[in-house]
Amino acid sequence: MIQRIPSMLASRELPHLGSTLAAVLFLAWPAIVEQIMLTLVQYVDTAMVGSLGSDATAAVGLTSSTTWLFNGFFNAAAVGFSVQVAQHLGAGRQEDAKKVTWQALQFVGIFGVFMGAVAFGLSFFLPAMLDADPAIRPDASLYFRIIACAMPFTLISNMFSAVIRCAGDTRTPMILNLIINVLNVILNTLFIYSPRTVSLFGREVFVWGAGWGVGGAAFASGLSTAFVACMFLIVLFRKKSPIQIHWKQRYSFERHCLSTAWKLGLPVALERSTLCIAQIVITAVITGIGTVAVAANHLAVTAESISYLPASGVAVAGTTLVGQAIGAGRKDLARRFARMVSWMGIIIMTFGGAVLYFFAPQLIRIFSTDPQVIDLGSQVLRIVAFAEPLFGASIVASGTLRGAGDSRGPFLISLATMWGVRITLSLLLAGRLGLIGVWLAMAAELCARGLIFMIRLYRGKWMHIDLFQTAGETAKNS
Repeated sequence: MIQRIPSMLASRELPHLGSTLAAVLFLAWPAIVEQIMLTLVQYVDTAMVGSLGSDATAAVGLTSSTTWLFNGFFNAAAVGFSVQVAQHLGAGRQEDAKKVTWQALQFVGIFGVFMGAVAFGLSFFLPAMLDADPAIRPDASLYFRIIACAMPFTLISNMFSAVIRCAGDTRTPMILNLIINVLNVILNTLFIYSPRTVSLFGREVFVWGAGWGVGGAAFASGLSTAFVACMFLIVLFRKKSPIQIHWKQRYSFERHCLSTAWKLGLPVALERSTLCIAQIVITAVITGIGTVAVAANHLAVTAESISYLPASGVAVAGTTLVGQAIGAGRKDLARRFARMVSWMGIIIMTFGGAVLYFFAPQLIRIFSTDPQVIDLGSQVLRIVAFAEPLFGASIVASGTLRGAGDSRGPFLISLATMWGVRITLSLLLAGRLGLIGVWLAMAAELCARGLIFMIRLYRGKWMHIDLFQTAGETAKNS
């Protein structure tokens, strides 16, 4: 299949539907597993911290929107470089793809340290800025401070997961994120809990523990991420691939590469910024409702995330395939890939919504034993279940559009729907309906976003974007 995709791009004929579907599934299934592994890290953290009580859960949940904001900047940087890799490889420019990979490596060293330092400084003031309950402020601050220290490694993992996937290899990121999940479980067990004796196969076994609680969960996640980030770097230098790089063949920053990364990544960063600022506003609204609402909201968001993991995996395949098809000049094939993966996202998320609706209480019970939290979390999960199909459309369509170099469109759509629909309705409904009103607003916004994304996808203007017009003309003249 790895050889079939380049031959598909080189052929002048449109391949039959079965071949197109096979290419999507070949890239999608490891990406789906990878997304599940990443989310399981969050699940394990939440479940283990949840055993410490609602205050501990609320402390972790309080900073989740801000963490998502920083991760959004990292994802934006990854889009800026990885889409270039996909399109260069689609056009047969392997050396240019390696140059982009080298520049991405240099970029993560500078940007990762800078963002980690910013987050570290912010950690001392964030809980108070969000008007959190004084009882949870110390743990929330400590949790975010430790996560900040690991942010350079988070950027490395995000960047090179994306670059390797856009080179057509979705299995390696899957394997490495399986490692991070297993390692995180082990380290959580050691650093969250105090020393204790457990029963194992009928025998009492002493287990050492640091007893750091919320801080232990953050430390375990950070250490796991750092280890896997190093593994990604080893893969880049040691594994044979179209983007394998060598110390003896280094490249400095190039203006065109950085300007293209800026053009691709800035709208993604702005999109995530506006979304996260909106989430922080909503978090502040929910914080005013009470600690139970904060805990229920965090657990419901965590539980909901499992429903869209398959759609996120399909979006990864869409970004790679559309990016390489556009790079090869196969707009007909790019259109087919884009439409196919978008409808796959809708179908997958329909099943995901059904899971949320029928198993809402069971999903919340994974993380908490508090009856109030379980009841409220179950109610809001059943509300958002009806919006999941169109949410899936927006996830996958966004990925395919970015693969073609269209980052501006997703930004404008998300900006309009988040602030025009979700924030407005949340402010109107929260006072009367509490957390339920906030989630009704979210469901309405997800539906609006999905419809607009599908309209943009079918209009097809994204197929006429040329990221490398200048580079292509230069190569032609030489």
